[in-house]
Amino acid sequence: MPRAAAARALPAPPRSRVRPKPRAVRRPVPRRRVTGGVVWIGAVAGLLAGVVALNVAVLRLNVRLDELSQERTSLRADNAQISSEIAARAASGRIVTLASGRLGLVPAGPDNLTYLPLGK
Repeated sequence: MPRAAAARALPAPPRSRVRPKPRAVRRPVPRRRVTGGVVWIGAVAGLLAGVVALNVAVLRLNVRLDELSQERTSLRADNAQISSEIAARAASGRIVTLASGRLGLVPAGPDNLTYLPLGK
């Protein structure tokens, strides 16, 4: 036993740590990453195509809106011209002139007025 006690009392000689030589590890072929990249590229391309299609649709609507705006302006100008013609044709001076010229009518004088009794 004395020997066992002596072995315990002596410190162990320091071991020099020898690092093992690194081994070459084969990495697996990153096929999944390539496939994922292709999927992402396809998704982004699809989204960009959708944005372009949306912009084209908005552009077509704006062109149609501009055409309709021009047509509305033209129709308003036509309506104003027609209203002006109606007002000119409905003028009382013109009607009096046409009545006296074509039909031989004359305006009634103040002495030619008759009032009808309404039966009160």
